[in-house]
Amino acid sequence: MTLPKRSDESAMPETLPADSVGLVTPQTLSFDEPLSLDCGRALPRYELIIETYGQLNADRSNAVLICHALSGDHHAAGYHRMSDRKPGWWDSAIGPGKAVDTERFFVVCLNNLGGCKGSTGPTSLNPENGRVYGPDFPIITVRDWVKAQERLMRRLGIDQWAAVIGGSLGGMQVMQWAIDFPDNLRHAVVIAAAPKLSAQNIAFNEVARQAILSDPDFHDGRYHEHEVVPRRGLMLARMLGHITYLSDDAMRAKFGRELRAGKINFGFDVEFQVESYLRYQGTSFVDRFDANTYLLMTKALDYFDPAAEFDHDLSRAFEKTRAGFLVVSFSSDWRFSPERSREIVKALMDARRTVTYVDVDAHHGHDAFLVPIPYYMNAFAAYMRRIDTGGAG
Repeated sequence: MTLPKRSDESAMPETLPADSVGLVTPQTLSFDEPLSLDCGRALPRYELIIETYGQLNADRSNAVLICHALSGDHHAAGYHRMSDRKPGWWDSAIGPGKAVDTERFFVVCLNNLGGCKGSTGPTSLNPENGRVYGPDFPIITVRDWVKAQERLMRRLGIDQWAAVIGGSLGGMQVMQWAIDFPDNLRHAVVIAAAPKLSAQNIAFNEVARQAILSDPDFHDGRYHEHEVVPRRGLMLARMLGHITYLSDDAMRAKFGRELRAGKINFGFDVEFQVESYLRYQGTSFVDRFDANTYLLMTKALDYFDPAAEFDHDLSRAFEKTRAGFLVVSFSSDWRFSPERSREIVKALMDARRTVTYVDVDAHHGHDAFLVPIPYYMNAFAAYMRRIDTGGAG
C-alpha cells in the first residue's frame, strides 16, 4: 500500500504554525480477516481510520503509535483544512521539534474499533443485516484494540514500534502492548494512567452510563432507527466526566464562584460560570460523539486489569515485557492519581524492567496530560530523544 505522505511544508500557507505537521488527510484501511474478541464474538471485517505524520525511514525503525483516550480519535495533530479552528487533540506534543518530533519519527494515530470517527463501531453498518450496528456492536476490550493495532502495524509494513505512547485510557493500551507483544515495541510511554480502575472510577462510569441508558430517546441503543439522539443523557455523562478530569484548584482558578449575570437570580437556570461551562461542554460533546460508543469506551476502561491473569500480581504481568518504560503522573490528577502510576513503577521495578518515572507538579487535574506544561513536555521530549530511530534501541 502507499503510505500517506506528509504535506509539503514549503507549500504551506504562512498562517499555519511553523512547528505544525501541516494539512493532513486521514486514510481508511479495510481488514477482511475476522477479529476474535474477548467477549466471545468476532468482527467478520472492519475498517480503521488513521492519520500519519512524518516519514517512515528506510529500515522502518522510526514508527511511533499514539493511542487515544476515551473521547479521542485519529486526528492527533495538524489540520484537515485551512478553515479548522483547532488542530488535532495532541498537537502540542506532535510535530517538528516537539516531544514526538516528526522530523525523527513516523507517527501513526488511529480511531479505535468501537469509535465514532471513521473506524468500525456502533454507527457503522452491520454486514450481517445492512442495518446500523447500534447496541449490537460487540463489547470491546483494551486487548481487542491492541490486537487490531498489531494488525494495523503489519499492514503498514512495520515490524516493531520505536515507541507506543498514550495518556489515560491510551496509557492502558500501551501497557497491554508491552505485555501482549513484547517484541514489537522498544519503548512504552504511559501517561496519567492506572493499572486498573478503582471502585470509585467504575462508579463514575456507571453513573455516566445510567444517564445515557435512562434517556427516553435512547430506545435501547436503537436511537438511529428512531432518528433521534439521547442528547440529555450523553450531555449529563460528559458533564460528569468533565468534572472528574479537572482538579478543584483548576476549577477554582478558572471559574471561582463567579455569577454570569453578576447577581443571584434565585432559580434553577444557569447562574454560575462553572454551570455554563459544563453545559457548553456537554452540548458540544453531543454534536461530535455517539452514545453507544461512550458506553463501549467506559466498559473498556472498567474491564482493564492485565494483572488478573497473573493472580493479580502486576509485576508478573510485566515480567515478559522488553520495552523501556516512561511513566508520567500529575500531582493534581485525582482520577488516575500519582499513587496509581507509582503502582505501575513498583511493579516494573519488581519485574526488573527499565523504567523512568516523572511526577509533574500541575494544577490542571487529569486533563494535564493534554496541556503543554513546560516541565512535562521537556521531560517527555528528553526521553524521546534517547530513542534510537536507526535500529533496535
